[in-house]
Amino acid sequence: MGKGLKKQTIVISAINFFEGGPLSVLKDNLKFANDVLSNDFKIIALVHKKELFILDDFKNIHIIEFPKSKGNYSVRLYLEYFHFKRLSKKWNPHLWFSLHDITPNVKAKIRAVYCHNPTPFKKVKISDLFFQPTIFLFSLFYKILYKINLKKNKYVVLQQTWLKKEFVKMFRLSEQKVLVCHPVRLVSGNIPIASDFDKKGRPTTFFYPALARPFKNFEVIGKAVKFLEENHIGDFQVIITIKGDENNYAKYIHRKYSNLINLHFTGMLTPKEVEEIYVKTDALLFPSTLETWGLPITEFKGHNKPIILSNLPYAYETIGKYDKACFFDPYDAKDLSNKMISFINGNLNFDVTSNIKDEVLSGWADLYSKILRE
Repeated sequence: MGKGLKKQTIVISAINFFEGGPLSVLKDNLKFANDVLSNDFKIIALVHKKELFILDDFKNIHIIEFPKSKGNYSVRLYLEYFHFKRLSKKWNPHLWFSLHDITPNVKAKIRAVYCHNPTPFKKVKISDLFFQPTIFLFSLFYKILYKINLKKNKYVVLQQTWLKKEFVKMFRLSEQKVLVCHPVRLVSGNIPIASDFDKKGRPTTFFYPALARPFKNFEVIGKAVKFLEENHIGDFQVIITIKGDENNYAKYIHRKYSNLINLHFTGMLTPKEVEEIYVKTDALLFPSTLETWGLPITEFKGHNKPIILSNLPYAYETIGKYDKACFFDPYDAKDLSNKMISFINGNLNFDVTSNIKDEVLSGWADLYSKILRE
């Protein structure tokens, strides 16, 4: 950019991200914006709370927090459809990129929305109403919320090809408008390989890092562990990252399965703590029934160790080409328990996988290059 010229503005909005994979996606996005995009653009980030970030890592970004956006959907919708319009008129952004599903009512030369929530394509169960009533009820309206202003975007960004097909069909979008961008996580070059960790004298360890959400399907793990214990199969442990008091679903899982000797409840862990357990883990379990990506799958691939995961479209696209993947029916605990027994005994058979051949973008550099291209 020429000297003395005023930089154009990019607004990155994610006021509803405060934990888990979505927060990781936001931090990765802002790191790219801070390190690369800020050379040519003024970057404004709208977030839930500043304290979620190490601000020294984002010195080139003007961060504005909206702490009342969490859990208060009336506030959220007011911000998206009214307050942000006033801000957009004030800032006159070149790009307004909403990272969290809803297309705001804003003025910008380029508008784009990143859709994470696959609930419009989820089979709703009555049990979801008990476990997380707010999310259950809100998910019923997600199809409507997605549709509002959706076609006003220049681009709709999704993480997987299967989701693109559903969006194009459900919302009658042009395929050229819908971009698929696989998230790319930078893996540390200092990851110890499996042989670096002394397995002698410790049980076979399975790990499932996920938030307490019904679709994360913790019960299939509980049932599988119970089956193994009832059949006197020991020398293993399963670590799950819920504590048991986060919500009704977590309470249900803890009440039903906390008596199992080989199932360990850790509660939520920091990314560093998750990474430390990855190193000590022999195999990742990923039984989720609904994902736009499945970030732990990507993270654990960097350790080149076995992954036992749901036999569902999202899992195949996330795992890509990998020689240590084994798929199971996420609704069949017996299938999972059999896979776990095979792994414990050292004779688990892996499935053949391959990369999705459809056109996809890879990482933030590819995505922003496409979005900002005139």
